[in-house]
Amino acid sequence: MKVADRSVDSFLKRPDAKIRAVLFYGSDLGLIRERATQIAKTVLADLSDPFRLVELAAKTVREDPARLADEAAAIAFTGGRKAVWVKDATDGIAEAAASLFERTGWDALVIVEAPELATRSKLVELFADDDAAAAIGCYPDREAAIERVVEETLASHGLEIAPDALAFISEHLGGDRGVTRAEAEKLALFCAGQKTVTRADAMAAIGDSAAVGVEDAIAGAFEGDGVRLSRALGRLKGDGVAPVAILIAAQRHAQRLQLVASAVASGAPAASAIRALRPPVFFDAAASLERQAKRWSSAQLGRAISLLTEADLRCRSTGSPAQAILGQALQAIDGLARRR
Repeated sequence: MKVADRSVDSFLKRPDAKIRAVLFYGSDLGLIRERATQIAKTVLADLSDPFRLVELAAKTVREDPARLADEAAAIAFTGGRKAVWVKDATDGIAEAAASLFERTGWDALVIVEAPELATRSKLVELFADDDAAAAIGCYPDREAAIERVVEETLASHGLEIAPDALAFISEHLGGDRGVTRAEAEKLALFCAGQKTVTRADAMAAIGDSAAVGVEDAIAGAFEGDGVRLSRALGRLKGDGVAPVAILIAAQRHAQRLQLVASAVASGAPAASAIRALRPPVFFDAAASLERQAKRWSSAQLGRAISLLTEADLRCRSTGSPAQAILGQALQAIDGLARRR
């Protein structure tokens, strides 16, 4: 079966008793690892137990397809239910998965991690179609989910976070769950001894090159500065920032810029329209936004938003390379900005 997004949390806490194999796939490696670890703990209290946890490389399973079913059927030396964990899987282990599902008499929990595997891949379809298996997509967090992870992490350290600080983080942190949680832990350490995390704290602790790169890429595209855009995209790729997270940030930026453009079309000064935005635009980004407001009309921004939305959907629903889709979308916006 395929587990719906709204049901994932409850499923991971109390998996259906009939489920013996779970596939975690998608573009968010941090979320894949977090969820795989969570479900493994429903079987094993100690994930370092060498007798009840078997880790298999995807290459091993691909070269010896029977190995997966053999490990799943083998009884643990110390007793108790086993977990068999396959990492970095691709469609190359589909034969092994199919053979496993054909066999009976195995009780281990089989966990498979498949980063970047598309929804329509053979392996996803195998897990989704089998009654004893489950397929769970793991994609970069949307803004609300990012905020929830940050708030929960900080709360575990006795910290609250100011609204403008949370807004800064959700706009700059990216969508990878593992990165989000790690950066929130770093922020908690940075603010140890305080009661509230401020925007200045967030900027100092996580306002790193990746955050600056996202701003540079978006500003470069909407200002028609192709050189700035190209350099920023290169840095972001090197930093491992998820393309979908950049597209989400660009969509949010375009929507805010559209509000400014509409106000300017109604006769309001661009600076006043920018000051009226909520959450507020801080001084370091206001000048760039004002330049962009002079280039774009509300109608043209509607076209840009459509381009970004389409790119976002393509990244999530096809096997096309997300990095290329991101580059094409932002370069198209850069072209529109130049013509303006």
